[in-house]
Amino acid sequence: MFIGHWAPAMVAATHKEAPSLPVLFIAAQLVDWAFFLLLIFGIEAMRVTPGISVMNPMDLYHMPYTHSLLGSALWAAGFAALVFILSRNRTAAIISALMVLSHWFLDLLVHVPDLTLAGSAPKLGLGLWNHPGIEMPLELILTFGALWFFAIKAKPKRLPLLLLAGLLIAFQAVNWFGPVEPEVTLGTSLLAFVAFGLVTLASWWTARSASD
Repeated sequence: MFIGHWAPAMVAATHKEAPSLPVLFIAAQLVDWAFFLLLIFGIEAMRVTPGISVMNPMDLYHMPYTHSLLGSALWAAGFAALVFILSRNRTAAIISALMVLSHWFLDLLVHVPDLTLAGSAPKLGLGLWNHPGIEMPLELILTFGALWFFAIKAKPKRLPLLLLAGLLIAFQAVNWFGPVEPEVTLGTSLLAFVAFGLVTLASWWTARSASD
């Protein structure tokens, strides 16, 4: 799951007490922001293993601090606490926590067994990455259904909305069909940060245009 992680954020952003759309976008991908940061320092790890799944050659064999349910819950609690400190809005904090947690449950659908409950076996994953005929339309329907819902409710201007939609489809296309690096490097994390950052900036512009 890649762009599908932002689907819950776009739906939640229509709640009157929700944090702003870019805050929710950060929340929805927070554990991946953290994973790629920890990857740089060797605290978590992955490797390229062609054939480990049909759609994704990345072997995510060690990520106990971000992609365990317990780890995700701790990131969710920390992010919710930050939102509450800054906003003094309990509902906004709860929504933020749910966005962070949604990441683990969406990953559970697509990952081959590499997720954990608390960092050790059993490893979990329903493996839709082995079924592209299901995973690909599911991800597109989730993402663009949520974007349509947000557009109907928030009524952002057309240009930023189209930019956001274009970035989402472009990055997903690269994820699905782009060349695969033969090994994991610093560039792997930097590329992820650029993609996450650009989409978050586009979400900020889209949300800002809705209030103009």
